[in-house]
Order: sequence, then C-alpha cells, then structure tokens
Amino acid sequence: MSTVIYPSPVFGPIHSRRLGVSLGINLLPADGKFCTFDCIYCECGYNKDHRPHQKLPTREEVRETLENRLKDMQINGPAPDVLTFAGNGEPTAHPEFAGIIEDTLALRNQYFPAAKVSVLSNSTFIHKKEVFDALNKIDNNILKLDTVDLDYIHRVDRPTGHYDLNRLIERMKDFKGNLIIQTMFMKGTTDEGVDVDNTSDQYVLPWLKVVKQIAPKQVMIYTIDRETPDLSLRKATHEELDRIVNLIRQAGIQASASY
Repeated sequence: MSTVIYPSPVFGPIHSRRLGVSLGINLLPADGKFCTFDCIYCECGYNKDHRPHQKLPTREEVRETLENRLKDMQINGPAPDVLTFAGNGEPTAHPEFAGIIEDTLALRNQYFPAAKVSVLSNSTFIHKKEVFDALNKIDNNILKLDTVDLDYIHRVDRPTGHYDLNRLIERMKDFKGNLIIQTMFMKGTTDEGVDVDNTSDQYVLPWLKVVKQIAPKQVMIYTIDRETPDLSLRKATHEELDRIVNLIRQAGIQASASY
C-alpha cells in the first residue's frame, strides 16, 4: 500500500487540482500522521500505521522555513497561487496554529501579496475561539463536511474522539459565509464489504439541505485521486459529480468538482 507522508514544515510547491500552484505548510511531524480523523480514503494511510516520533515544528521553525522558501521562490519561481496548510493530518491541532496563521499572512503580504492563504481542515477544532478567529482571517477557509449521516461519518471519516455533528454545523454557520465546504464523494465498499457510496440522493439531499443552511461562499466536491488505505474504494464518476455540482448551483451556491 502506497501512502504519502509529507515533509515538514514546508513542502512543494505542488499542483493542486482545486487551488493551482500550492506551497504546502505541514504543521505535523515529517515522520508520520497525526489526525483527529482516520479516514478510510486518506492518502496518508491509517493513523495506527504511521504514528510519528518527531515533535511538532515550532511556530518559529515554521516562520523561518516558510520565509526562506518564499525568498527562494521570489528569485527562482514559480510564484505560488496559494499557501496551503495541509500535510500529515489536521493542521488546526497545532497548539500555535493561530500565531502561525498571523506569521503566514504577514509573510504572504511581504513576498507574494497576490497569493491566497488556504487551510484544509476536517473542522474538528472550529469550536475553539482561537482556531475559529484564525480561520476567519484567511482567504480560503476550507472545511470538511462529507455527509450529515452520523453512521457514515463513523464508518468512513472515523473520528478518533468525541464528534458532535450538530455543534460543528452550528459553528460553521457562525462563519456567516466565510468558508468553503469540501466534500469527498466516492463509491465501492470497505474492505469488510460495507457499502460507502454517498453519491445517491439518500446522502446528497440531506447534506445539501444542511449546506444551504450553512450558506458557504463555495462548495468544492472531489473524489479519490490517489491510492487509499482501504483498497475496495472507487472513484465517483464525472456524471455523478456533475449532477451534484448542478444541484448545489441550483441552490445558488458556487460549486466546483475535481475528478
């Protein structure tokens, strides 16, 4: 099974299907995965198979490494479209996340003011004021909401601790539109043979109802792109993703699909 474990604290740039030329910022250790989800489709593999031994990068390490990389890109290229917090797990779990966001915004403004700052988050820490406030300051606050079916969440996203879906949805509403919902659609089964197809109306319509209540500025839907730890999963088709995008747009919300 192939997995992707990212360098830390800066990696890339890489070409993102959704964001363009993306310089990655990984606030987790470089030798493993640390996440509050254990998704069966995660390109980094299962948590138990990649437990890190190194420490988290400090705020100063992130700032210094990022500045050096931006200086190099200013001289040698390419210019980044986006600085993206992603990597080996949940970035908002870092205890200095809010301060790191402040540093990143300042460096962006100094070196590449046209670049966007994005965070890819599974939403599990947005109840914390400092995390919420930091996410409210960036350009692309991209929050995961794969479904509103709790059984499916526990089967596929597999939260590692307490997970309060209703509280999470209410907190998403508190952003008052300053967020992007990101949702994975896929087909197939788990390795144990349990169906995980969430492209049908059974899952899409209740999810869409909640998305309309949250009223994000955009919805990004996507499907499997790399090998997954659960080998029985399959991509959603172009037609299935296009149908869901059209439903979102009919609700008056900007939407895009990555195939």
